[in-house]
Amino acid sequence: MQTVLFHETVFGPIHSRRLGVSLGINLMPNDGKICSFDCIYCEAGYNAQGAGKSGIPSREAVKKSLNRKLKTMAEAGEQLDVITFSGNGEPTLHPQFKDIVHDVLLLRDRYFPSVKVSVLSNSTMLNKATVVEALKKVDNNILKLDSAIAPTMRAINQPTSNGVLPEGVIADLKKFGDKCIVQTMFLRGEHNGKKIDNTTDTEIEALIEAYKEISPKEVMIYSIDRKTPEENLEKITKEELAAIGKRIETAGIKVQVNA
Repeated sequence: MQTVLFHETVFGPIHSRRLGVSLGINLMPNDGKICSFDCIYCEAGYNAQGAGKSGIPSREAVKKSLNRKLKTMAEAGEQLDVITFSGNGEPTLHPQFKDIVHDVLLLRDRYFPSVKVSVLSNSTMLNKATVVEALKKVDNNILKLDSAIAPTMRAINQPTSNGVLPEGVIADLKKFGDKCIVQTMFLRGEHNGKKIDNTTDTEIEALIEAYKEISPKEVMIYSIDRKTPEENLEKITKEELAAIGKRIETAGIKVQVNA
């Protein structure tokens, strides 16, 4: 079974298709996964592997680890483009997320003031005021919307709560407007005997209407790049992804295509 990728609280730097040279921050366990989605394409595997035994890192542990890493990198003159909250699950589930963001911004300013701070979030915790407040402070507030049609969204993202539906996510994303970047994974394939495809005309048109309603800073679109827990998934070609990007741009929305 595919298992978690990140075994440290601060990991990398790694090269990100979307963000450049990225130093990662994992606010979930180093030996397990905790997430409010159970996406069929998640590179960290399914939630069924369990939460592990290490527990989530404390605010102080995150601060110490990041301070040590940034100090070492700065002294060595290493390149860094972005510090990214990612890892083995949904970072905004951490009860001290807002305080940790505050610490990260201060450490960024101390060692790498020109570096961006990004959060990759699945958009499920946007009903929490402290999460919204924290996300508005980071440079790249990257929020997931993989489908604007409920059955497709639920098939791809498999939310752990029955209450998570596209219309609610879209309403929450509207709180940010151009203070957010919407991220969409395009794929097709099969899961549990059912075909899944968010690249159809119906799906793309529904997403475009959602993007227009949200009015984000930009939309990032991409497809599978690493091993996925569901093996019967297809990576969308560069040409098809570019064509989808053109359709979104025609609606007056800025698009970043990550093929």
